[in-house]
Amino acid sequence: MNENLFASFIAPTILGLPAAVLIILFPPLLIPTSKYLINNRLITTQQWLIKLTSKQMMTMHNTKGRTWSLMLVSLIIFIATTNLLGLLPHSFTPTTQLSMNLAMAIPLWAGAVIMGFRSKIKNALAHFLPQGTPTPLIPMLVIIETISLLIQPMALAVRLTANITAGHLLMHLIGSTTLAMSTINLPSTLIIFTILILLTILEIAVALIQAYVFTLLVSLYLHDNT
Repeated sequence: MNENLFASFIAPTILGLPAAVLIILFPPLLIPTSKYLINNRLITTQQWLIKLTSKQMMTMHNTKGRTWSLMLVSLIIFIATTNLLGLLPHSFTPTTQLSMNLAMAIPLWAGAVIMGFRSKIKNALAHFLPQGTPTPLIPMLVIIETISLLIQPMALAVRLTANITAGHLLMHLIGSTTLAMSTINLPSTLIIFTILILLTILEIAVALIQAYVFTLLVSLYLHDNT
């Protein structure tokens, strides 16, 4: 097979124009809303999940940190729906693009850090130098802590990109193997197809977990700076 393994990660175009923006705007349209006083089961379940997630993430925050609750809930819903839609055949997953993940991670991280320097500058600066540090090690520790602070948004973006990309590649390889073995050995094909189904279930879990991890880490950065 001469199929390009990374073809599914190429940003699609429509008439030569990038379609990534339309794909990014599509997931929010799938979130159901209710115009009635009494909600149906789907809306009720959705509201219960949102309330449970926001309560778990915002419990540790003070009043100032809880002002970010709407944005964090919107973030986890957006990443989760985008990851899940990317599991559909012949679809494009924006979260496999490092540039997009950096575009989400850097502003959120920068906002949390700037808020920390504005409201609690002493505590923010104290993170660069742990208490009781020997004097000869002070310059080295300040450099290390500065690098660790600046690398946080990159770690956020790379973690999400790597996990989603690895899962898609593995599903692509096993799916191609299943298709190739279907004309050679039927029992082996059934075994590989079963593995593909189990991997798909695992990738659904990974898509939701990675959305939660990304948002939780942003929440922790916010907690450290408020």
